[in-house]
Amino acid sequence: QVQLVESGGGLVQVGGSLRLSCAASGSIFSVNAMGWYRQAPGKQREVVATITRGGSAYYADSVKGRFTISRDNAKNTVYLQMNSLKTEDTAVYFCNARILKTSLSVSDYWGQGTQVTVSS
Repeated sequence: QVQLVESGGGLVQVGGSLRLSCAASGSIFSVNAMGWYRQAPGKQREVVATITRGGSAYYADSVKGRFTISRDNAKNTVYLQMNSLKTEDTAVYFCNARILKTSLSVSDYWGQGTQVTVSS
């Protein structure tokens, strides 16, 4: 079994910062691409940022220059540093990872989600 456990969400004022973490554990051989997605009430889930195992990052236009994605391959963990938060960043944030299991099967896994609320 594989689990993704997120932490770091919460309530913050406009202009504030939060750091999300997501750790993968279980029958893991290697973790390939990892990423963060978010879903606001009444909206579809959207990509926020992704990062390859080698460290190449992609950002949605809406977060470029404000958010930074990083990872620690030794800990199978991905981070999202969120600065200059806006009310429109309010959403449930989900971690995603493409994992090669010890059984040599590859699957995408999702975390349970963590709420980020930005108040004005």
